[in-house]
Amino acid sequence: MFTINIEKECGCFKKSDFENNKHFASKDDALMEAMNMVKVMNDEWCQKHEFTFSEDGQNFQIAVDERAKAHSGCCGGGHCA
Repeated sequence: MFTINIEKECGCFKKSDFENNKHFASKDDALMEAMNMVKVMNDEWCQKHEFTFSEDGQNFQIAVDERAKAHSGCCGGGHCA
């Protein structure tokens, strides 16, 4: 049995149709679903978080990190406006 585990269920995850700790009989099916989940989460959700996945034996872990904020190049001194 192969399992996809979401490290932290953010608000977008809770509103989605995705399921945490979902089990699969096939490693290939679990891998394909984990890859699809990460793609949807990174491409279609609110962009507050960045999602990555790793494999640990029979488990696929989807990790959640704060997305890096874009830097505008302004130093904040007030003279860029």
